[in-house]
Amino acid sequence: NGPTNPMVTPLLNDLYQFTMAYAYWKAGKQSERSVFDLYFRKNPFGGEYTIFAGLEECIKFLANFNLTDQEIDFVRDSLPGCEEAFCDYLRGLDCSDIEVYAIPEGSVVFPKVPLLRIEGPVAVVQLLETPFLNLINYASLVATNAARHRFVAGKSKLLLEFGARRAQGPDGAISASKYCYLGGFDATSNVAAGKLFGIPLRGTHSHAFVSSFLGLDEIVDKVQRSSDGNSTCEDFVCLVQSCLTKIQNSSSLQGIFSETNQSELAALISYALAFPNSFLALVDTYDVMKSGIPNFCAVALALNELGYKAVGIRLDSGDLAYLSTEVRKFFCAIEKDLKVPDFGKMIITASNDLNEETVDALNKQGHEVDAFGIGTNLVTCYAQAALGCVFKLVEINNQPRIKLSEDVTKVSIPCKKRTYRLFGKEGYPLVDIMTGENEPPPKVGERLLCRHPFNESKRAYVVPQRVEELLKCYWRGNADEAREELEPLRELRNRCIKQLENMRPDHMRRLNPTPYKVSVSAKLYDFIHFLWLNEAPVGELH
Repeated sequence: NGPTNPMVTPLLNDLYQFTMAYAYWKAGKQSERSVFDLYFRKNPFGGEYTIFAGLEECIKFLANFNLTDQEIDFVRDSLPGCEEAFCDYLRGLDCSDIEVYAIPEGSVVFPKVPLLRIEGPVAVVQLLETPFLNLINYASLVATNAARHRFVAGKSKLLLEFGARRAQGPDGAISASKYCYLGGFDATSNVAAGKLFGIPLRGTHSHAFVSSFLGLDEIVDKVQRSSDGNSTCEDFVCLVQSCLTKIQNSSSLQGIFSETNQSELAALISYALAFPNSFLALVDTYDVMKSGIPNFCAVALALNELGYKAVGIRLDSGDLAYLSTEVRKFFCAIEKDLKVPDFGKMIITASNDLNEETVDALNKQGHEVDAFGIGTNLVTCYAQAALGCVFKLVEINNQPRIKLSEDVTKVSIPCKKRTYRLFGKEGYPLVDIMTGENEPPPKVGERLLCRHPFNESKRAYVVPQRVEELLKCYWRGNADEAREELEPLRELRNRCIKQLENMRPDHMRRLNPTPYKVSVSAKLYDFIHFLWLNEAPVGELH
């Protein structure tokens, strides 16, 4: 799914990861076996689901983990009093003693459930924290944003990611294209992402292309000069003008337009000559209904007479609901009056700062848009800046650890855990449940008590009809034991789409969605609260 990002090195880290590694080393703790969970606390965008993405990049990071001499020199200079022996320790670091268990990438996931469980020497695992969070936070956020746009647009609409120019830098643009495709988009305008990841490319032209033309004489003269007197362009211009006259005389379209912008017509003719098999034009440079659409239809009819079929148009401004409806009527009138099969079915693409809310509003108003080109609000995740994944120690040297807080949402769930998804009779997921590592797994048809990890009154019995264990091993260092293979991007996308289709509708709705239940076993619940009381200091009243 593309090469390793050269910017993601062990130095893509917060300084305190290296200060802790040094302190662990000084204390002789650097090799103690630790277990960390990577998870998030709240679903983004006011919804009740998240799409997990970024796992592949984490595994690539592990496979290429290495500190160069120059990087080690920089770390030494950044740590006051750093001993040379610590630099020797850093030179020998790799991820051969690391194990990573993860939920498959592209899965629908929920708060508190570990997306990754990382096991290994504590100093090394700490050096994975910032890179892993960096690789997963944005990837999962933008994939979720894409999935939400897909849900609002519906299955039948084409979704095109147009965000490269507005993304946060080159890496943001590439990542956005990759993970928007994973989240359900159909194509991207980003050529680099198309090459790296095999994502279908889509694009037409800008207003600058249209306004760069001054008139029909310009294209006839220049094309003739470039083709040694070939009259093909002039003949095509005459054919287009003839088609424009037919449209003007059409009984259904009389009075809609009179004279169109001839420089726009020249631009569309030029573009059609360049791409006769894939002619899709921007039609709002001057006036959509009085110029852009008549000009486009004249060129499309001319192509049709020569055996080509135009693809459609793009609207980038104005009242998209109204304009798309009027454009469709125009297309259908030509199909009927001029007897051109399927002319009314040409694609109408809409862009212009679209987001989840505007697409939803268009659906409520009624429109004829077939494809949405979405950029800024999609790739920048304008509605929410970050997902907020965290990386917490849950066990060291086989001793469970807990992180306490006055804010109960920030209390961690201790110990190495196994996680299961329980499905009901209708096939929908009912609840995710975490258990201790050595607890027996839930069984199909057997009644099981599921408890909220921190609220004793929230509990329910479940009789699962299907049980799916979520965490699978994706990295086992140098061990010869089997591990999961990384899947192609298209498979991750298919998983995402399939799992979203299998979610209960009330979990998916935009307004007031029903929270999905995340629980722990009764045994784990008791242990959490035992450890909580054991670790929390007892106050004294005076």
